[in-house]
Amino acid sequence: MNDVARLAGVSIKTVSRVVNNEPAVHPETAERVLAAIDELGFRRNLGARNLRRGSTTGTIGLVVEDVGNPFYSELTRAAEKVATAFGRHVLSGSSEEDSDRERELALEFCARRVDGLLIVPAGTQHGYLLPEMHAGTPVVFVDRPAGDIAADTVLVDNLGGTVEAVAHLARQGHRRIAFLGDRPDIYTAAERLRGYREGCARAGVRFDERLAILRPPTRQSVADAVARLLAGPDPATAIIAGNNRVTVHLLRALAHVTPRPAVVGFDDFELADLLDPPVTVVAHDVSRLGSAAAELLFARINGDASAPRKVVLPVHLVPRGSGEVAP
Repeated sequence: MNDVARLAGVSIKTVSRVVNNEPAVHPETAERVLAAIDELGFRRNLGARNLRRGSTTGTIGLVVEDVGNPFYSELTRAAEKVATAFGRHVLSGSSEEDSDRERELALEFCARRVDGLLIVPAGTQHGYLLPEMHAGTPVVFVDRPAGDIAADTVLVDNLGGTVEAVAHLARQGHRRIAFLGDRPDIYTAAERLRGYREGCARAGVRFDERLAILRPPTRQSVADAVARLLAGPDPATAIIAGNNRVTVHLLRALAHVTPRPAVVGFDDFELADLLDPPVTVVAHDVSRLGSAAAELLFARINGDASAPRKVVLPVHLVPRGSGEVAP
């Protein structure tokens, strides 16, 4: 600011008024200051300003599993829209399903004095956040709950969704219904497996543990699982995919399989309705998931001190064709 004031031939106070859009600066003087700012490449040090004023940093932190996954891209966009409405920006990073990386990102954002945190947890140990929460940084967990602390959480109805998927396939006449999920230590995968088991019980379908396979979803791992499920004299006639990535790998594995088993995927995904056959899914509003979590976070930032909340958003089955194939 000294450099800008010297070049513009004004006082530091005048530079401060221009930078902060304060009144009582003559237009010609303001133009001179702005020209000096452009020439020198001056940028405000927001950290120093906020420390001096004791004000917020104008940012929130968002930790997701993988920003490259369309599910998390949509969630991030929804959170950003809410943040923008509250005059904030979003800093985001991918944990890559690594609890150490999750902790590193969360604490890095806290070190940058974000006004709050949105976290899709990769681990189950979150005591490291307690000092930050006690210091006034609100935290909302998204899509999965915290493992060992009481905190706000926004989820979708994972159990109810897979119960509905099993019931739908059973109504088509299927009795050999398989479930392909992500790692069993991931909350959403475990809950959807629980829903699959409960759905089998409700529909009167015998649960066969050989038809439930949970592992990190890669093209090869899903292809191997499909080969196992479709082999032998009593193969699966229907498969429930536990998330959007599993569904995509499953469809690749089934590309040249005839006859194809019925397929229901959990999570909708782009172009699902244009495939042949169109993919039946258990859908939920990912944008609503992100916006509900962000809205809850800003309620906390703005002074809401009520007890931690758990919000469960609904899901619904969208029949398109792949889940209506008879056994």
